[in-house]
Amino acid sequence: MPESSNPLSYSAITAVLRESGSVFAEEEARLLCSVFDSPEVLSLMVEKRTNGIPLQLILGRTEFKGLRVAVEPGVFIPRTRSEFLVDQALSVCEAKSTVVDLCCGSGALGMALLSTLPHIHLYASDNDPVAVRCARKNIASLGGQVFHGDLFHALPPEIKGNIDVLVANAPYVPTGAVAFMPREAQEHEPRETLDGGVDGLDVHRRIAGEANLWLRAGGSLLVETSKDQAIHMAAIFELHKLDPTIVSSDDYDATVVIGRKP
Repeated sequence: MPESSNPLSYSAITAVLRESGSVFAEEEARLLCSVFDSPEVLSLMVEKRTNGIPLQLILGRTEFKGLRVAVEPGVFIPRTRSEFLVDQALSVCEAKSTVVDLCCGSGALGMALLSTLPHIHLYASDNDPVAVRCARKNIASLGGQVFHGDLFHALPPEIKGNIDVLVANAPYVPTGAVAFMPREAQEHEPRETLDGGVDGLDVHRRIAGEANLWLRAGGSLLVETSKDQAIHMAAIFELHKLDPTIVSSDDYDATVVIGRKP
């Protein structure tokens, strides 16, 4: 039987995915065909994808900084643009720095940092138990520690005032803009991982407000924002006695604001 007449062939699946609206139908078909362990499983995976379930959640993984990161339903799926945040964090990290990832989600940022600098002391926190479970899968074997709780309140008190690098990919989509996000994000990612309040910076304000207490002198807080929000984030950093720098990347379509504690 020709491949094209087989409903589970690569070409047939590509056609089905393209018809359902997939922009990357060929790549998605390749990934689905590479992981299925029975025709029944593959058929179910294709059906889920045509129903709008993100490919990453169907596969149970995504790629971030060349790493395979486990993801599961109920967890924010890391975006490629956040690789720029990792790059900026690495630029201020040393081999044995104490590093904290707030709002860690799947733990992708911490995983990427540890894979490059395996001797850093990494602490991560999230207030969602599903995210914490997922993050532990990804970074525990690399030596990172993950804590459940609200921002700094989840962290061990002994690192207060001793953090060298603090990263946060906190939600920064303004409430009114959430409705314009891709349907997959709206339907399959928790709203609290997307909605950052009226101007998108509610969580960032909370982080900046406490960062000085947790950073050591010369330590840095790095947050991801949009270009439009960056100038406002820089002003928030200044308000909390952090020296701000704004960096952007056209390649990643990403903006990071860095606040250094004098």
